[in-house]
Amino acid sequence: MSEYVDLLIVGNDLVLDPSNQPVLVDDRASIAQDIAHMIRDSGLLVTLVAERDRLRQRDCIQQMELLVEADERLVPGTARIHPTAPGQYLVTATTVKFGHIKVTL
Repeated sequence: MSEYVDLLIVGNDLVLDPSNQPVLVDDRASIAQDIAHMIRDSGLLVTLVAERDRLRQRDCIQQMELLVEADERLVPGTARIHPTAPGQYLVTATTVKFGHIKVTL
């Protein structure tokens, strides 16, 4: 039995199976999706991509890490955000019950 269940959202749209029923994600995938949506909804990602000053970029990354750290399903101190390409970031963290997660933004 899954502890966390959510609807799968890809590209800001609900994913449906062949019978037009919503696809569900659970536990680790649900937490990862929640983190991605939390960051997107905060507006910090837009600010980070638009920012040119490296010091302000680092400040914005720290704000996003603190936002992610506030999720009680994660082990405190494990959230990290790393740039992978221009305008893309990798969020890594460890969940309390389900292990390591990675989210690309």
